[in-house]
Amino acid sequence: MTLRFAALGDSLTEGIGDPVPGGWRGWAALLAPALSEGPVDFHNLAASGTLAEDPTERQLPYAVAVRPHLAAVLGGGNDTLRTGFAVERTAERLDAVLRALSGQGAVLLTACLPDPGRLLGLPAPLAVPLARRMRSVNTAVHTLTTRYRAVHLHLAELPWQDDRKLLGADRLHPSALGHHLIARGFHARLAAAGHPVGPAPAAVPGTPPPGLAADLRWLATQGTRWVAARSTDLLPGLLALAATECRHRLRGTGHRLDANAERATTEALARLPVPLVPAPRPWDGSGRDQPAPRGYWLGRSRNGPAAPGPNSTG
Repeated sequence: MTLRFAALGDSLTEGIGDPVPGGWRGWAALLAPALSEGPVDFHNLAASGTLAEDPTERQLPYAVAVRPHLAAVLGGGNDTLRTGFAVERTAERLDAVLRALSGQGAVLLTACLPDPGRLLGLPAPLAVPLARRMRSVNTAVHTLTTRYRAVHLHLAELPWQDDRKLLGADRLHPSALGHHLIARGFHARLAAAGHPVGPAPAAVPGTPPPGLAADLRWLATQGTRWVAARSTDLLPGLLALAATECRHRLRGTGHRLDANAERATTEALARLPVPLVPAPRPWDGSGRDQPAPRGYWLGRSRNGPAAPGPNSTG
């Protein structure tokens, strides 16, 4: 039986920080061949800059079409960096994606994300509100993980701050070593949960990571484009957050911001519909194995060439 694995999300799952000839690799591509002793068809639908609302419109239709046995859904981090952040919207969209894939019997992978303010070493007036937002998103992810019986990796608890080699040049995405750590973490969690898997991914990259010159070149080209594309929304939003944070700190009312965020998260989760969760579909040959339609495969198959994407005619 061929295992189908779909990965949905943003630049983290796309593989930013783990360069290979022709693009990015990343933790999901590293995990894919380790998910089974047999063939694995891997469909990486993740895209840089994705917000929680994007997978439902751009990634979920393709994921549903391939009927994955296992699906990774990681997201919400980009939402925290937006002026219009609302945890209810983020939770609603994540729930919609998980509900649709769970409804097909897929085993789900989720992760709570590290605080971007800490990763970037931002000053307190910027770091504190970003951390507050990230806590809200992670609380939603933890609740949805329980609701859909997903296999969860506490990505936020990995030693990003203690081992600088785990972070890429931008200090926001994992390095190649960091992506290997994530892949091994998910593999261990799946094995501990009793899911059949193959040998674990390698602990370290097979080739040396790019040097300082390559990191600087990336920051000067792709990195600056990333900042420029988001600066019209990101920078004014961060300044507004910092101003609000400073005002409350001076008044001694910062605890009100924490309480408001917790209340908004609780209310958002209470409004989500209660799903009917079927048992995950096994991938050991005992479950129904419907072939995926042509034209919807993304990524590389373990035992074959790169599969056609949604716009392919192959």
